[in-house]
Amino acid sequence: MRRNWRWRIGVVLAALVAGCMLAYTASAQTKAPAVQPKKPATTTAPKAAPKKAPVRRVARPRVQTAPTRDRIIEIQRALAREGFYSGTPSGKWDAATSQSMRNFQISKGLTPTGKLGAKSLQSLGLGSQVAGVGAPMAMAAPRPSLLSETELNEPEPNEP
Repeated sequence: MRRNWRWRIGVVLAALVAGCMLAYTASAQTKAPAVQPKKPATTTAPKAAPKKAPVRRVARPRVQTAPTRDRIIEIQRALAREGFYSGTPSGKWDAATSQSMRNFQISKGLTPTGKLGAKSLQSLGLGSQVAGVGAPMAMAAPRPSLLSETELNEPEPNEP
């Protein structure tokens, strides 16, 4: 008999466990599958990546182009006229031309680079009269007269 009540307790426990498992699986089957909750709809458009500030491009300084063959001949003739270039103008900026330009620049008190510059060309008589000079200054507006036009045109009274 002792064995009998142990057996009954085991059967009851097994039935309880089996019932619990059946109840758990049944409730799991009736539940909807777990889904991530949807975000609430908004009336605004989705946020875009922040806009970068526009890149301001700096205008490149105008690159000076090499002088033409005819312009070099003109410069060589001007250097020869001044007595700094000897030989026939070739139209090529060679070592002799560079040295002649350097000697000319020294004689005129310019920086002796041997390269063309606005002041060198101006000294040779080939450049602009305003090249190498500062920007023009604005003229001041004339001061208005304190006298009217009729007062200015009246003869001066004779004082006794």
